This record gives sequence, structure tokens and C-alpha cells, in this order.
Amino acid sequence: MSRAQPPSGQALGRVLVVAGSDSGGGAGVQADIKAVTAMGGYAATAIAAVTVQNSIGVHGVHPIPPEVVRAQALAVLDDLGADAIKTGMLGDAATVEVAADLLARAGVPAVVDPVMVAKGGAALLAPAAVAALRERLIPHATLLTPNAPEAAALTSLAVETEDDLRRAGERLLRLGAGAVLMKGGHLSGPRVVDVLMTGVSEVRFESGRRETRHTHGTGCTLASAIAARLAQGDELEHAVRRARDYLLEAIRRAPGFGAGHGPLDHAWPLRGKVSAAAVAPPF
Repeated sequence: MSRAQPPSGQALGRVLVVAGSDSGGGAGVQADIKAVTAMGGYAATAIAAVTVQNSIGVHGVHPIPPEVVRAQALAVLDDLGADAIKTGMLGDAATVEVAADLLARAGVPAVVDPVMVAKGGAALLAPAAVAALRERLIPHATLLTPNAPEAAALTSLAVETEDDLRRAGERLLRLGAGAVLMKGGHLSGPRVVDVLMTGVSEVRFESGRRETRHTHGTGCTLASAIAARLAQGDELEHAVRRARDYLLEAIRRAPGFGAGHGPLDHAWPLRGKVSAAAVAPPF
């Protein structure tokens, strides 16, 4: 399903995002589009749900019919093409099945972010859909990016320590994921440790923990940034490293919007370039 690149000779990296919308702009497809763009890629979308939310919480979830989600994605794949696919909030088992079929059909790298619960605690995946995600979607994942609560829900294991991350990661690899990025942001301690596992190798990423409430959309942002780099041809470890560095800086530069879990500064890599372009000659 990968159509020819434009004649410019520059591979933009086309990412099809299948996920829910966030009216507050901090997470969901809004964060996905911003992250893909900031990483130099081109984002297209298939909206799986419309949420009513802001930094304080999710106030409503309105699913899009699965056949409409499928139609959106096929319209993109059949014309614009994709070099990678990223899935986020899918909502129910039928939409998980649609996403699994799309990944099998497209044959491009797939980053699966198993979104289950919003930052404020609202459920974003029906309990009946967890089995479908585990059995149908994970086997198509080039990379699965669960946080600790998501890993616990998918494996039925306690995930409270770095060793727990590895045990859960091993079980997720046995479910068929090509690789897993086990995110440790929910674990306690002054340092944040994420572990990239492939079954034959392991890479440990560590950084200081920033005490801030402005972390809305971190999972969406990281997964989409990785997908953008994979779409542009990066090797997996390099894609994760670049995306993680981008995310940490976006958290550091968070603009402080909202009274609750505020959004990140997704556009920080572009700001200097835009300023320079504003004073440069037009040709």
C-alpha cells in the first residue's frame, strides 16, 4: 500500500494514524499530527472516535462506526499511501479488528500504542476489546508501546518495577509483537527508565523525572514520533532514541495551558526554523 514518493527526491515519511480525536489538542490525533510534522513526516488520519475533553478530563466519547474508520483508512492507503501506520485509541473490539486488518493489508511498519485509559482516568478501551487487542492487533505490531498499567492489563502481571517491565515485555513479545518499548513513566523513583526489547536484544533508556502536571498526550506523542522516524527509514533503536529526545524536550517546554494535565510543546523543533524563514529572502 506504499505509493510512490513525490518527485522531490525527499522521503517525507507518510504516517497513517488510526486513533481518536482530542478536542483539547494535547493527545489523540491532534498530538499525532503535530508530532509527525515536527519529526519531518506527513500525517494522514482515520478517526476512530471523537472525544469531548480538555486538560481537566474526558467528558464524552463518541465512537465512529468501524466501517467508516475502515473507509477513511482505505481512502488514504489507496491514493496517498503510507510508509508507516500508528494506532492509538480504538475504543471497541470491532474497531480493533478493523485496525488489525488494515495493518495486515498495508504491509508497512506499525507502531501500536495500546491506549486504554486517559491521563485523567477515563476508560478509552472497552473491556471486551482488550482480548481483541491482545490476540488480533499485537501480532501485527512492529513496535508495541505500553505504559506500565497497559502492560499489566495486557499480561495480567504486576508491573511495578524495572524487572516487572522486562517480565511483561517478554510476555508481550510471545504474543507476537516484533518489539516492545516498555515505558516506565508510571513507576516510582527519581529516574524514568524505558526498555526497548526485541527478543534478541535490549536497550535501556534512562532520564531524569520532571515533576510537572503538563504531560497530557505523552504516549501518543512518543508513538507517533517513532512512527514518523520509521517511515523515513530510521532503524528502530535510532527512531526510539530520536523520538524520546523530542518528547523530553516537548515536556520541558510545555506551555502551561489548562488547569489540569496540560499539553506539551509539540512544535518546539520548528519554531527556530519558522523564525529564520520569516527574515530570509523569499527566493
